[in-house]
Formats: sequence, structure tokens, C-alpha cells
Amino acid sequence: MTNPDETHARRWRLVLGAPAEQGLGGLDSAEDIAMDRALSALYNADEQTPAEKRSAGLGGSAPKVARWLGDIRTYFPSTVVEVMQRDAVQRLDLTRLLLEPELLEAVEPDVHLVGTLMSLNRVMPESTRSTARAVVEKVVREIERRIAARTVAAVSGALNRAARISRPRLRDIDWDRTIRSNLAHYLPEHRTVVPQRLIGYGRRAQAVRRDVVLAIDQSGSMASSVVYASVFGAVLASMRSLKTSLVVFDTAVVDLTEQLTDPVDVLFGTQLGGGTDINRAIAYCQQLITRPADTLFVLISDLYEGGIRDEMLRRVATMKEAGVQVVVLLALSDDGAPAYDHDNAAALAGLGIPAFACTPDRFPDLLAVALDRGDLHGWAHANAGKG
Repeated sequence: MTNPDETHARRWRLVLGAPAEQGLGGLDSAEDIAMDRALSALYNADEQTPAEKRSAGLGGSAPKVARWLGDIRTYFPSTVVEVMQRDAVQRLDLTRLLLEPELLEAVEPDVHLVGTLMSLNRVMPESTRSTARAVVEKVVREIERRIAARTVAAVSGALNRAARISRPRLRDIDWDRTIRSNLAHYLPEHRTVVPQRLIGYGRRAQAVRRDVVLAIDQSGSMASSVVYASVFGAVLASMRSLKTSLVVFDTAVVDLTEQLTDPVDVLFGTQLGGGTDINRAIAYCQQLITRPADTLFVLISDLYEGGIRDEMLRRVATMKEAGVQVVVLLALSDDGAPAYDHDNAAALAGLGIPAFACTPDRFPDLLAVALDRGDLHGWAHANAGKG
């Protein structure tokens, strides 16, 4: 039986690396030694001598990185692998090496890796593009599996509620809902309910149609949000009761609505990084809005504006005054509280438009509230940032 103290010491030795060996003892098994080598190559590279870096470090070599990626998938669970891959890109500047097809075949796909690949979109050689597309597609299909059904159900429910009419013709009355909503007006002496409010459904509920415009900031810090928003955009575009437009922007604006049949195409149409001109993006989106009272405009941005701030705020105010339902998300991701421009968020709040982060799992519910013209402030207070 393994001694608990030995297990504890072993774990700390793996965490602290070779400098802790004198106090905690060495590693005995070949597996522990391999795990230690993989950890040291990433987290102790700055402390290694030139000889150690040549033998244990990744050294900017594609074959070494490929072997290292295989090792960490062998010895660590997938959640740890994703963290180590992300740290390797950030700490050892391995971004360009991800353009090697053999490396992409070895990585554990996740949202953050997709974001990194999208930032390399314009410099990606054709020899890598098909492999990169397979990696992106695997992540996208998993996100679709996670959110599609809930999104369709939530949006359909909101639109069905919008289809109810308060003055229905006799043949359009929903008697069950009408009776239940008027039980307070039951007259015992007549043994009947006297309805003060009739509830019905329009005979053509499908005629209730809404427009949704998604504007996504593609600056580098918004990578995860771009991935999730692209998938949501494709799901919404598949619903005939919605007319969905999707626009991505940095200092330029790109309309990707035509690619919404496949979110992978949308993602390959983005280019993460660069500056931000929110004002220009909103100006473009205003041209897409032809039915303000039936339009939901969702701006996904950290609000760090590089354009004309006052004009941006005026445009948003004009939208709201025209009847557009405006939602501002500081992030659409699982990454936790984002960094954002607090002054611009406060200015939007002053216009009656709350700015908050939302996780992908909560976004379908938010869409339902927004399409139903519910209390966004209350929803944000109760749900923003929760998983």
C-alpha cells in the first residue's frame, strides 16, 4: 500500500520541480520521471542551463513539441492538457509552430486553441489549413451539441409567447389559458368564470418574425467569445422565425451573414487581433435594421473603443429610442470575469442598457428574455457571470 506521506511528497516534488528534490526525495517510476520532464520543459525553461534546455526543453523545435504534446496527453487528464497547451503557447511563444500539421494532429482541441488558430488565419499555409479546419470543426460540433437544442427551445418559446393576442377572434381563443388566467373572476352563483381578459394565439404564429443582429468584437482578448458567438449565430440562422445577421469587427467591419450556414466558415472568415472601432461597427449594423421594434441587437465587446466614443454612445441611444432591443455582452465565454472599459459600461447603463458577461450555457435564456422584451436588468443581476 502506498504511504500517504510519500504520495504527498511525490506530488509536491512534481509541482516544485528538480530544485525540491533534496528536501522531498527523487522520483522512482519511469512514469513520474516522464511527467517531471514534461512539466520542466514548460514551467522550468527559464531556470535551465543551455545543456538542460537542449535535452529537456522544447527548444522551438516542431518534432520536440510534437513529442511533448503526445507525452502530456499520455500522462495528464484532458483538462490539464488544455491548460498546459495554453501555457506553452503563452510562455514559450510556440504560436507559429501550431502551423505545422503534425502538431495540430497531436493537440487536444478546445475553444482557446481555436482562438489561437483564428489569430493565425491570414498566415496559415495551405498545407496546414485542412488540418486546422478539422480541429476547429471538432470544437464547433461539440459546442453545437451543447447549446443548439436549448437555444432553439428557448427562442421558440419566446416567439410563441409573442404570438399570443389579447383580443382574439372567437375561433382563435385559447380557452384553457383564458380560464386559468381568469379564475379570480369565478361567480359561484352562476357556476362560471367571467373572463375579463381573453388569451389567444394568432392563427399564423409562424408570421411572428424577429430580426437578430450580432456584432462581435474580434480583438485578441475576445477570442472565446468569437467562437461561441459564431456557433450561436449559425444556430439562430437555422430558425425560419428569425432573420439573423452576423458582423465581426476590429477597425474594419466584415459581414459574415452569408457564411452562417456553417460556423466553421464563419470562424475562418474572422481575423483575431488588431484595434477596435465599435462606432464604425454599430454604424454598419444600423443599416441592417429595417424593423426597429422587431429587432434584437447584440453587441459582444469589451468596450475598449478606438473609434469615436461619443458618436458610438449616440448611435446606441438612437437604436434604443427607435425601439430596438439592445443587449451588450462584455464576454460570451466560460473564462470568468473579463477586463472591460468601465467608463463605457457605465455610460451604457446610464442609457438604460446594462453591460455584463454571460456564459454560453446562460445565453439561450438571455435570448428568450430579450426576444420577449423582458427585464434585462433583473436578468443580468440574477444570472450574469453564472455558469
